[in-house]
Amino acid sequence: MGAIQFLDEQGTFTIDNPENYSGLYFPIAQNKGLKSAISPNLGGDSKLHQNSFLLEPASIQNINENRGVRNFFLHTAKAGLWSAVGVSAKQEVEKFTEKQDQSKLQAGFMWQQVTRTSKELGVEARVLSFVPLDFPLEVMQVTLKNVGTDSLEFTPTAAIPLFARSADNLRDHRHVTSLLHRISIEEQGVYVTPTLSFDERGHRQNELTYFVCGVTGEGELPEQFYGDLDEFVGEGGTLTNPRSLLENRQGLAPGEKIAGKEAIGGLRFAKMVLAPGEEKSYTILLGITPKVSEIPSMVAAFDSKEKVAAEKNRVEEFWQKEVNVSYHTGNQEFDGFMKWVSFQPFLRRIYGCSFLPHHDYGRGGRGWRDLWQDCLSLLIMDPSGVRQMILDNYGGVRIDGTNATIIGEKQGEFIADRNGIARVWMDHGVWPFMTTKLYLHQTGDLEILQEQVPYFKDEQSRRGTALDSAWGEDYGVRQKTEAGEDYQGTILEHILLEQLCSFYEVGEHSHMRLRGADWNDALDMASEHGESVAFTAAYGGNLRDLAGLLRRLREQYGWQKVTLLEEIKTLLEAEKNCYEDPVQKRQILDTYLGKCSHAVSGNRCQVDILALADQLQEMADWIGQHIRDREWISGEGEGWFNSYYDNHKQAVEGYFPEGVRMMLTGQVFAIMSHTATDAQVQDICTSADHYLYRKEIGGYRLNTDFHEVKLDLGRAFGFAYGEKENGAVFSHMTVMYANALYQRGFAKEGYKALQTLADVAMNFETSKIYPGVPEYFDAKGRGLYHYLTGAASWYMLTFLTEVFGVKGDFGDLTISPKLLACQFDEQGLAKTQLTFAGKTFEILISNPKRLDFGKYEIQNGICDSTMLSLTNGKVVLPRKTIESLGEGTHKIEVMLSAK
Repeated sequence: MGAIQFLDEQGTFTIDNPENYSGLYFPIAQNKGLKSAISPNLGGDSKLHQNSFLLEPASIQNINENRGVRNFFLHTAKAGLWSAVGVSAKQEVEKFTEKQDQSKLQAGFMWQQVTRTSKELGVEARVLSFVPLDFPLEVMQVTLKNVGTDSLEFTPTAAIPLFARSADNLRDHRHVTSLLHRISIEEQGVYVTPTLSFDERGHRQNELTYFVCGVTGEGELPEQFYGDLDEFVGEGGTLTNPRSLLENRQGLAPGEKIAGKEAIGGLRFAKMVLAPGEEKSYTILLGITPKVSEIPSMVAAFDSKEKVAAEKNRVEEFWQKEVNVSYHTGNQEFDGFMKWVSFQPFLRRIYGCSFLPHHDYGRGGRGWRDLWQDCLSLLIMDPSGVRQMILDNYGGVRIDGTNATIIGEKQGEFIADRNGIARVWMDHGVWPFMTTKLYLHQTGDLEILQEQVPYFKDEQSRRGTALDSAWGEDYGVRQKTEAGEDYQGTILEHILLEQLCSFYEVGEHSHMRLRGADWNDALDMASEHGESVAFTAAYGGNLRDLAGLLRRLREQYGWQKVTLLEEIKTLLEAEKNCYEDPVQKRQILDTYLGKCSHAVSGNRCQVDILALADQLQEMADWIGQHIRDREWISGEGEGWFNSYYDNHKQAVEGYFPEGVRMMLTGQVFAIMSHTATDAQVQDICTSADHYLYRKEIGGYRLNTDFHEVKLDLGRAFGFAYGEKENGAVFSHMTVMYANALYQRGFAKEGYKALQTLADVAMNFETSKIYPGVPEYFDAKGRGLYHYLTGAASWYMLTFLTEVFGVKGDFGDLTISPKLLACQFDEQGLAKTQLTFAGKTFEILISNPKRLDFGKYEIQNGICDSTMLSLTNGKVVLPRKTIESLGEGTHKIEVMLSAK
């Protein structure tokens, strides 16, 4: 039976016979550059971007079938063809029998090694795969060892088909684009340089060369080559049973050329004889470069076993340093799981939502939420570049509070939508402030709120309900004043506009309109009359926190006034008695939008900061009371909030003839925003446990079964129940549920949500994924869309800032743990290591009596033998003290005692 075993504290893990499981893949990539996905049999693909795939694009449906992608054959007199990666016709026939090769996969951050043993041949093959830090290529090192009693004679051949074109050409112009191939045989390997590139950008001159090169561990080059895929496979042959190797056909010599054919990087090395116990290594390099002249020097960088080993160590050390957080609880397996959860945000930024085998999310572009949620983990692990990232990202906000939805490859690059298609997700205004708030607390950099950045501008106007006929490409993508100058506003102004415009854009029940969708993109069929109560609560939470921020800026830092665009006063002059009236609210918004549908005045006004805080608090209070009064669904000993109204203006949740309808999203944001009272939180937990919780498949489902294809709410209800957005255990929302519960002091309930996800993820026989948290678990508990989920950032954030209670408070470091007794080891210790304010801290929580949360309090805290102050029951390490600390790791010890 398969099972993940951790080998060290760095997250290195192993599993036996992984090829016996479908859909496994592992990421190996550069920070910026080559992105590969690799299966246990070395299937999968490799690419730079959508228009440059080195290997044929692989989906989750065919990753186990695209065999022979990275292959290495041994031709022997005794057994014919044997594959070091387990992909030959003979080995496939023997799979699941007593003759099957035994294999073991071992992997760490950005490297994978599969060891395969053939009893028949008496050979062991270790295949190491990784992507170097500085070269646009993938390394595949094959080390063969004679583990038998007789000499082993074989002829080795690497065989790697080269796709060398855009993913679009997988079915569109597949043959025609092969006619563009120009294949050259060089001393080191096979190069493919297409004449043109066919993709959605049109026909362009190609500037890239795709290559497969090889060298032995002693620097010996291949003797023969194969470049034509059809010739290599042979008539009636296959990639797992190629006739050219079966019949020992002569290969090509350096200098030969091939045009207009599907390509393969076939490298035949000299015949080899290994004595018992002897081994031989071969290094295969597959990559993409615009500088073909540099390929020989790349090969030279890996022309010995020692050079390969050194670079593999560099890769491992680099990524371990990047993931500069670690955990120690009473569960070693969970600690290993958390290492991979902490690594996932890096993978999310590298691969986006499009470049792993679960590529249902498009062609490589990033989404608005991605920009902000990726920052969350950076603020924990590497905050150095986050300030500029935040400033650049706010440049995507429009003056109407919506934002660009076409995001360029460069940071801060936003592209005009020239199709005139309104894309407004009503939740988009929530996330920037949530991220900025964390930034303010982690860094204490309040000045960022006064930094001025531009607004985005394109043809869309009036929050996507109209087109600006006066806009043209010559206008550009920055909002201008009536005088034709670029207008810039403060970060605080951008934040306010996102919240205020949303506050007034409401439906018939005075909740914010759902528009194209909210966080749940599959609620996309209620754009006319749908309302998101869930995210109305979330915006209410933002308004409450903004009010608190403004008061603190006045009381603690002396801020008196806020400078705003003059037109914004329209959104601040409404009387409270209009909040109930959706018509009046929409009229207020319409008046504002009319003033800035094309240009703005550029004039500014001063607003008293406390008066503004009071008004935002008033709005927040109204939202909370309105939802409590109108949306609470009460049952016997249970209750929850209605989350949505559909396109027929009907409440979505409650007790229906078809059964109970409950959704998790509305509960998450009602709890997180303090809309729910403590008593209501308890009732929500009872209801969620009753209607949504399924321990065996990961925990809390996104919704109950509506028993309806609900065309007046969204495509989600066309999915099979228990899959994706229709009732799956969706990790992201489950983690946010846990986060909300921890924030409100419901630690045991939050722990249950987090731990069940981890338990099922690490139960390989159920989840069938490598360590980490997937986007969701299907109806049987299988993890899907691994690595690409934003849940990892939220999981890590929740675990550090809520469970361990280590968080910033306007630049100070505070510690107030909510650990349960079971999260301490046998000595009553729990610890984490992380970086804060540029300093490395090991934080040790000591609970010698192993008391449960609620029964302990902090007795004292010590940093490097210096006693720390306690404020409101929290250990506090002031920013000035942190800045005075020297280099190295600083130890903070927090002692817990009974209340």
